[in-house]
Amino acid sequence: MMSGQQRNRRQSAFRVFAREFYESNLPDGGQGEYDPRFLVTKLGARINRMMVAGLIERMERRETERGTMYRGAVRDPTGLHMWSVGSFRPELHGAMEEILTRFDAGDRFLMICVGKASHYENDEGGIFCSMQMEDYAIVDRDVYARWLVETADHTMRRIDAFGKAQQAEGSGAEALRTAGVPEDLIVGLGLALNHYGEWDPEGYKVGVLQALAAAEGRVVSFEEHEASAQPSQEAPPDAAESGESDDESPAPAAVNIEVGDVEGVVLEIITQQAGSEGINYDQIMEHCRGRGLTDEPEIEDAIKCLLDDRCEIMEPRFGWFMPL
Repeated sequence: MMSGQQRNRRQSAFRVFAREFYESNLPDGGQGEYDPRFLVTKLGARINRMMVAGLIERMERRETERGTMYRGAVRDPTGLHMWSVGSFRPELHGAMEEILTRFDAGDRFLMICVGKASHYENDEGGIFCSMQMEDYAIVDRDVYARWLVETADHTMRRIDAFGKAQQAEGSGAEALRTAGVPEDLIVGLGLALNHYGEWDPEGYKVGVLQALAAAEGRVVSFEEHEASAQPSQEAPPDAAESGESDDESPAPAAVNIEVGDVEGVVLEIITQQAGSEGINYDQIMEHCRGRGLTDEPEIEDAIKCLLDDRCEIMEPRFGWFMPL
């Protein structure tokens, strides 16, 4: 009776960012027919089920020997979450066809996906991770922001536990418990320490900061952000009074615009200038130069932030952008 109850009990879905999950290469469990399979991350998360979220970036249908399956990906501030819906889940195929139709039409939207951690090993021994989707929801920015904050909180808890584990006198359960590692992370961190060795979690902390910045961006409306980012524009002096000829107009002078304002200007340009197919990269750069923005790497960073972190624009095809 007890073993049957254990088999039927499902693990709570881990909130995990893409980078932590896809840097994992330590499978665990799954020896018996009913034993759950886990993937252990470098921070000691022992994941069977997971909840991920982000802007849909890939979607395709594939015909296999076992039947129709679907593959997709959503992007969070740290990277891509790859997921699949197999032929053994026909109850989701109708919904996947609807999502595929929207995606192929150029629609981009935020999704939360729940499923089981999965992996496969290639001939060279490399581990590749993905998720077998069990359920999903298309969500708005506020719901996505709450997922970002929750996942950031869970990630920082694991980072804190990892720091304590590094100071422990060994990787055994009792040593980790004495060092203050939470009970639910002891098994995973013990496995992680022995497998991954010494490493610096600073990159994961950066991901947390990026996620919190993206979540904070949901609080400000587009209108408020654009109003605060609107650059001041003064009417140019009359050409006849200045003695300048019409065909020798000077290039716009570079102005000092802070990073957040650059994102606001770029967002405004894309929102106002995108046609039915969007606006391409070169056109964005041309409009930016007209606003006095001449630092191309800074503009590229702003586009990336709007696309990946703030999810306020989409890229329906390579090099073309539209407001979300």
